[in-house]
Amino acid sequence: MLTVEALQTAVGALGFELVDCELTGPAVRRQVNLRIDRIGGSEPGHGVTSDDCRLVSRAIETMVADGTGVELAALEVSSPGIERPVRFIEHWRRFIGREVRLRATGVPGTAVARIIDVPDDTHVELQVGDTRKVWSLDAIRAATLVVDWSKLGITG
Repeated sequence: MLTVEALQTAVGALGFELVDCELTGPAVRRQVNLRIDRIGGSEPGHGVTSDDCRLVSRAIETMVADGTGVELAALEVSSPGIERPVRFIEHWRRFIGREVRLRATGVPGTAVARIIDVPDDTHVELQVGDTRKVWSLDAIRAATLVVDWSKLGITG
């Protein structure tokens, strides 16, 4: 069986962290999309390279071939990008004080929220507008960091 936890372990053993993971398709023939980063996050100019993605891809292919009972329909490994996903609890903790763009149960459309606190391993406190609320991570369908492009010298 191919699980997010098994992929986190395999990616971590190579010196990277799993930022996001999508497993789609039937259980015996999976499409796997991974986003990886350096442990603790990348610094500008020192991000994940194509060689890093190739290394992780080969390791995952070997892991799957060595007895998971799963066939890979496709495997894609990439960097998280500057507007990286915030998915796992350690990422929510790392980015306390930052804004995320999120889609969540009870929030119409997409909203921008500030990460206020992470009270435990399954909840995050967010401020959306003037409202603070504790959300279950299960209720958050997607979240990505908000980047202030003007601070990077990019205007639109």
